[in-house]
Amino acid sequence: MLLTLLKTVSNPTQMKKYILICCSSIVAFTAFYACKHEIPVGAIDPTPTPIPGSTGRPCSPDSVYFANQILPMINSGCAMSGCHDNITHKEGVTLTSYATIMRHVVPGNANASKLYTVLLQTGNNRMPPPPNAGFTPVQISLVQKWINQGAKNNACDMCDTADFKYSTAIKPLMQNKCQGCHNPASLGGNIDLSTYAATKAVAVNGKLYGSINWATGFSPMPKGMPKMAACEITQVKKWIDAGSPNN
Repeated sequence: MLLTLLKTVSNPTQMKKYILICCSSIVAFTAFYACKHEIPVGAIDPTPTPIPGSTGRPCSPDSVYFANQILPMINSGCAMSGCHDNITHKEGVTLTSYATIMRHVVPGNANASKLYTVLLQTGNNRMPPPPNAGFTPVQISLVQKWINQGAKNNACDMCDTADFKYSTAIKPLMQNKCQGCHNPASLGGNIDLSTYAATKAVAVNGKLYGSINWATGFSPMPKGMPKMAACEITQVKKWIDAGSPNN
């Protein structure tokens, strides 16, 4: 069609004009169809993810915070070695940062976001896949709420060193930041942090505190993540010093 059109144009200046118009149209057409399924770039906050415990911003009980709650869960449950980390990126999916996670999120619409819908699947379609434990109903609800609130790249200072009970402080920390790599189906370092008894065992032998405090001779944990906030490390230390009770 383009060749037929050009044959009818005898003026060189007109010919250059037609070629320029046609090429521009092809580029625009290709760009539109190549990108129409992508999340608009404007929906992704380009600034670095803030570090919890250093924002000076108190947490609102009505909000879900990416750095405090979502990123640790995704890294622990989905971005472990062999799955969606930077090295493996299984099925071409990486889930280690806000930018990579947002490729699978439609801000404001959890039901249209694959990050959320795969958590609801059953069998081998569920993420994390069996035999790994799926996200708990509370965790799934947090992901849903975060997306519906706009999927913001946010953080706050929510830690309270006065709370160092296993049920309210230690267990949630292990569940959100460690358990994805340290459970019966995935015993990273041959360590299980999915139960009270197993967590107490590594608390007593010093591995838990040494790892999260990035002490010399220990493997820094959470793996591939920023160091836990000083407040969270203090909570673990106070729990251990109190005898690691199941309270």
